[in-house]
Parts: sequence; structure tokens; C-alpha cells
Amino acid sequence: MIKYFVRFTSVLIALLFASVAAFSQVDLEPWGNIAGIRVGGQLMEFESNLSVVQNDWLHITATAKERQRPKYTRNGDEQTVTTNIDSLYITEVVTDAGKGSATVKVQGIAKADMPVDGIYFSLVLPGEYYANGRIRLDHLRPVMLTEDAATLEKYLIVAAGTVQFMSASRQLTITFEKPTNIIIKNMGDKSNNDIHVFIPIQKGDIKNGQAFAEKFSIKASGSIDKKPVTLLLNTKNSGRAFDGFGGNFRLQNPKADPQVIDYCLKNLRVAWGRVEMPWRFWQPVIDSNPITEAKAGRLNLHVQQSMEMAQRLYKMGMPVILTAWFPPQWAVVGPLKYGPGPDHVWGNQLDHTKTNEIYKSIADYIEYLKDEYGVEIADFSFNESDLGINIRQTGKEHEELIKGLGAYFVSRGLKTKLLLGDNSDATTYQLIEPALNDPATHPYIGAVSFHSWRGWDKETLQKWAYAATQLHLPLLVGEGSIDAQAWGYPQIFEEPTYALEEINLYIRLLAICQPASILQWQLTSDYSPLAGGGIFGDSGPLRPTQRFWNLKQLASTPKGLKAMQLGIKGADVSGAALGDNVKGIYAIHLVNNGATREVILTGLPGTIKLLHIWITDKNRGMQEGAAIRVVNGKAKFTLDATSYITLISK
Repeated sequence: MIKYFVRFTSVLIALLFASVAAFSQVDLEPWGNIAGIRVGGQLMEFESNLSVVQNDWLHITATAKERQRPKYTRNGDEQTVTTNIDSLYITEVVTDAGKGSATVKVQGIAKADMPVDGIYFSLVLPGEYYANGRIRLDHLRPVMLTEDAATLEKYLIVAAGTVQFMSASRQLTITFEKPTNIIIKNMGDKSNNDIHVFIPIQKGDIKNGQAFAEKFSIKASGSIDKKPVTLLLNTKNSGRAFDGFGGNFRLQNPKADPQVIDYCLKNLRVAWGRVEMPWRFWQPVIDSNPITEAKAGRLNLHVQQSMEMAQRLYKMGMPVILTAWFPPQWAVVGPLKYGPGPDHVWGNQLDHTKTNEIYKSIADYIEYLKDEYGVEIADFSFNESDLGINIRQTGKEHEELIKGLGAYFVSRGLKTKLLLGDNSDATTYQLIEPALNDPATHPYIGAVSFHSWRGWDKETLQKWAYAATQLHLPLLVGEGSIDAQAWGYPQIFEEPTYALEEINLYIRLLAICQPASILQWQLTSDYSPLAGGGIFGDSGPLRPTQRFWNLKQLASTPKGLKAMQLGIKGADVSGAALGDNVKGIYAIHLVNNGATREVILTGLPGTIKLLHIWITDKNRGMQEGAAIRVVNGKAKFTLDATSYITLISK
């Protein structure tokens, strides 16, 4: 029976992965923009959007990340995005049509009269590949894209059934169902030489109830980079230690959360945990005594469950961060905000006339957790106070909070410190500068923290690494992931493109920031790394996704290894190295965003003879490969297309 169960399970897993493998090579973002088409694992980059043009091209509203509230679904090779721009309700269907090809169907309806110049499917062709290229309409003589605007405009007078963009390394062909006039415009951006192409879907003003539709195909091809990648490991100098992967455990779905939490805590090594302080339910009235109420059996159920979650994590040996989202009404200025107001400002400021009461309320919660649940909270924060989710602070207020509340914790005999930052993004670095530059705050700061939703460029991330270095404190990525709106289109969580982009960011964070931990948002049913079990309406069996295997592979990094420099020569590869020279243990994480290539790794100590390798991609979940021999500090191996691999010395 065991044999047949194992065989059945293997077949089930194979079928699940086979359905993923059948996914299109079109990289479609859930808001409707195509990022390119993969050929042999190589992304042939371009970016599309749906643009509504008004006021003689002076105003363009386009689909983009966090600009609309789209919905995303997949059915086999067909991906569908529904969205709206003002009163235009649009459905975009993108279907894989074979090697390097996709069909695009855009249709919609206006629900009000709208004065527009037109509705366009826009393509941005990277100047890196196309700036010195040519364009050809049907079988006409091609012309250079570098021709002046008047020459190009005259050439484009012809309505064409096929439009080709050609360069030395890239080719893009658009085929229409009926001859179409495209437009090429200079968008006035002098920082790059991208080519902006507009395909008309509807021209002229549109009336209430008027429908529109267009269908065409896109075929991409070009040179595939298969050149070997060289890696140089430098073990001489080490940086900050990586404690391991972490997770957020903010309870929001009593029905679906427990199964995901149980699965993750059983199958992942979770090194750090972050839980909610449901402050508004802890002390809803200012003149109440929450500890007295709790001991009298009147502890709010959500507060109790959040405390039990903290206790569970703490008993597993991990440091626990306590974070407050919604405050009680008495603690803030103005009516509570549950989103941006008419002034587009989020959140509420703390009422500074109630500072003593605020400090006491928070310390009471931490003390109760300690006395009744045996939990010593490591760090406290207000969630994303730079933005106002839901407490809003200036840099000066953040500085004063750290000094004031930190000193109050000490006066109560609490070891809890405060997070510097816990910002919504890496981009809002200014919030932490006053406290960073005030030595009086430093004794009360436990760690530096930011969230990874935005701000992924190296220069921005290095600012956070520098802050942690300056304070000689750990750096935490308090919320790790890539799309703060993904809860609105949860099918995207099962896309290989999403999984690859997420783990690629984490490996870059490891290399650039040297964090003590990256805390996934979340290891609950919200942003779940699992599918099935009723999560997001999926009634199938509870099962790990590619994202889960990515997280497990990262979480399997041996504890306490320190960041080491890894030089990478090769395009589309991200990597991070960690090691312990005393123990002779080294771990290297690599994400390949391109085609299959050979890798040559040098710089390993002469004592290392073998590297164990694990691979996760759309077909494999942390699958162990054959061990790699190391000879005189040098190893050779294959880096498969669009894969995440981990090497650990033995």
C-alpha cells in the first residue's frame, strides 16, 4: 500500500508540475503589461501597456503596477486581465501561440462618454537592442528607426498587415487581422533611446455603451546568451551573519490561516517571526486597565490568538517582533483612517498629549505577554509609519518615539527594543535619518528594518546596509515580497514568472544588504506560498507551489553563515555567497533569469571536495542533483534556464 501511495503521489506531483510546465513563455504582468517573450529561457524584452490618449497626446493614462485594480486569471495557455481606466472597462487576453509567439486580444466597453484621442496598445522597445534597428511594413523596403520624425511619419502612412522591427540581436514581428496604421512617437525622455510604438484599438471620442476590440499576434526572436558564467568567491573577508529565513504571522483568516502556518512551521526552518499587536482591541478605551480586563477573562479573542501565535514562535527559539497596525481611536489625532483620505494622505498621527498613556498601553501588552505567555519580545514597531499603515510619523516623531518609548521599556524592566524604520519601502529612507544621526536613540534600537515592496536598485538598498553597519546592528527585511497588490489577483502566486522574480530579489537582498533575515509576507493564507485547501477559492488538496520550494531552499541555508563577496561575470544571473571559514561550510545561491549555461566557480578553499546542489524551477521543487566535484578550489556545473539553485559544501 505504501508503494502504491508513493507511486500515486509521484504521479500527482508530476501532473501538477506538468500543468505548470505548459504555461506560456509570455511574461504577462497581472495589470496587463507584457514584459517580453521567452525563447529558450532568454527573455526577449519589450514592455506593453494599454494607453488612453487625451488632449492631443498631452495626457496619457496607461496600465501600470499599482495604478489600477486589475484581476488576473489563467486557463491553460490563456492569461486574462480585466481592468479599467476611468470609465473604460477593458479585457486583455494573451495566449501562447508557439515558440516565441503570442496572440493578443483587447476588447472593452465605455460606461460613460469620454473625450479621447484614442485607445492604444503601446509597445516600448528597449533602445539597448532596437535604437539602431530598422522597421519594415509588409514587403516594403525597411527604413532605419533613427530616421527623423518626418521621414518615419511618411513611411507609416501605409496601413500594414505585418510590422517588423529588426536589429542585430532582436526581432519583433506584429501581425494584424486587417491592415493597420501604427504610430511611433518620441516621448521626450532624453535619458534613454527606447522606441515607443502605438497600435490603435479605438480612435476618437468614445460614447457610453460603445464597444471596441482588436486582435493581433506578436512574435519575438533574437540571439540567446549561452556564454559560460564565471563566479569568483572571496572567502577572506566576511560580513554580517544570515540567521536564516523568517516569516510574518499576522492572523487575518481564522479558517485558512492555521493549515498554512502549520505546514510552513513544520517544513521550513523559520529563524525570525513577526506578529501583530492588535492594539485597538487590547485597549479600546483610554481609562481602562487592559491587564486587569485580561486577567478577569475579558481578553479579546483576536488579541489572545495573536499572543498565542507569538508564544508558539518564541517556544521554537526564534526572536519575535511585535508590530502594531490599527491603533485605538483615543491614541491618535482625528477619526481613524482605513485608507487614504480625500487629501490622499494615509494613516493617523499619534496624539502627543496622550504620550504617557500610549507608552503604558504598549508596555502593558508586552509585559502581559511576558508574564502570562512567557514571551520576551525582541523588537517593537509601528507598521510602515513612513506611509501611514496605520500610524503615520515624520522622521522627527520616529526619533522621539524611539527615545521615549525605549526609555520607558527600560523603566518597566523590559528588554524589548525598537526597530529603526520598518518602512513600507526601501525608497523612504529619509524617515530613519533623524534617529540614525541621534546617538541618544541608539541604545534603544534593536535592528534596522525595511520592507521590500519597492526600491530594488542597488544604490537605494546600500543605504539600508550602511545604516545597519553604522549602528553595528542587524538589518531585517521586515516584509519580503514583490507586489503589494498581489492579494487582488492571487492566481499570480502560482506563476513561474512571479516565483522567479521574488527569489531573484531575495538573492539580491542577501548580496547587497547582508540581512540577518528576510521575513516573508506572509507564512499564512495571505500571500500564501501554498495552494489548495480552500485558499483563494482553490478547493484542491493543500500543496506547495514553486514559491514555497524557493523559500524552503533559501531557508535551508545553514544557520549563522556570514556574507561573502561573490563576483559574477555573466548576464542575467544573480548570486549571493555565505560562509564560515572556521567550520568550512559555504553556501552559494544563484538565480538564472536567462538560458541554460555552464558555470565555472573558483575561489573555494582547497579543503572543499564536494558541493551539494538543489534546484527549483517550474518543473522541480528543491530537487537534489548529483554532487559537484571541487578540484583545487574550482567547480564546473550547469545552470539551467530560469532556475534557482543552491550549492552547499560538504
